[in-house]
Amino acid sequence: MEMRQITVSRNTLETQITVTLNLDGTGVSKFDTGVPFFEHMLDQVARHGLFDIEIKAVGDLHIDAHHTVEDVGITMGQAFAQAVGDKKGIRRYGHSYVPLDEALSRVVVDLSGRPCLEYNVPYTRAMIGGFDVDLFGEFFRGFINHAAISLHIDNLKGQNAHHQAETVFKALGRALRMAVEPDERMAGITPSTKGTLVG
Repeated sequence: MEMRQITVSRNTLETQITVTLNLDGTGVSKFDTGVPFFEHMLDQVARHGLFDIEIKAVGDLHIDAHHTVEDVGITMGQAFAQAVGDKKGIRRYGHSYVPLDEALSRVVVDLSGRPCLEYNVPYTRAMIGGFDVDLFGEFFRGFINHAAISLHIDNLKGQNAHHQAETVFKALGRALRMAVEPDERMAGITPSTKGTLVG
C-alpha cells in the first residue's frame, strides 16, 4: 500500500487552515488552533487512531470558535479523503466502544463515499471549560461531508461532559483506524459490490 500522507490547506476570509495527516503514523500530534479543549480532543483521535496529525489554524476567534472548529473539520475531511485514496484493500468499516469512568460511547464508521452523520450525545452541560459543546456537531458535520463517510456516534452513558466528549473522540480514532487498516484478504479489491466507493 502506498504512503497515505497528505497536506491540505484551506483559506477563507474567516479561517486559514493547514492539515497534515499520515494514516500510517504512530499517534504523534501537533496543534495550533487557539482552541485548547478542541486540541485535547483531536489529540485523542491521533493517539488512539495511530494517525500523525498536524494542524495549524488561524481563525476569527475574536468572534467565537465556531468557524475555526467547523473549518478544521472540513479540512481534516478533505485530508482524510485524499489520504485514503481509492480505498482498495482496506477494511472500510470500523467500530469502537470506549469507556472513561462512568461514560461510555460507541462510534461506527463506513467509508462509503456518502456523507451521513447520526450524532447522539446528550451532554450534561453546555460548556466544557470555555468550549461550547455545540461546536462538536459542527466539526463532525464538516468532517463527514468532506471525507464522504457515514459516521454514527452515540454516547450511551455519562454524567461528566468532559468524559462524554473524550470517549467519543477516542472511539472515533479507534473506529477510523480499523476502517483504514489494510485487509490482506481484500488486497487490491474495492470493498463494495458496486466496485466503487466514490459517491
